[in-house]
Amino acid sequence: MRRVFFCVVFCLTFLPLELHAQILRHPEGCPRRAFCGCGASVHLFGRPVRELFLAKNWFRFPRTAPAHNMVAVRRGHVFVLKQPVSGSTWLVYDANSGGRQTRLHHRSIAGYTIVNPHGASRMAFANSSH
Repeated sequence: MRRVFFCVVFCLTFLPLELHAQILRHPEGCPRRAFCGCGASVHLFGRPVRELFLAKNWFRFPRTAPAHNMVAVRRGHVFVLKQPVSGSTWLVYDANSGGRQTRLHHRSIAGYTIVNPHGASRMAFANSSH
């Protein structure tokens, strides 16, 4: 009985989120490994921004509240917020989300810092033409 209960709880908790996952094309111009920052820059700015390949460089953008096309950042990973789902769960564009795949899927933003890549920042290179 416990095993059945565990399976039901697991399925109701985790599977519905993964049913909404969509595998997307690898971001153009990005390396095959460690490409979350590159993928986010392609998604937001239309091109790879070399200075944003490292997740830690996204911390230079100003902090903000979660909203469409804001970026969730933590040590070693970034992803782009698309729309709220429930509570701290958002539909996100997540390059290098696991298995070197790019996904549009539900993900919790708990523990992430939210930054505004479109606001005034010390990252003028993101908006400059290279």
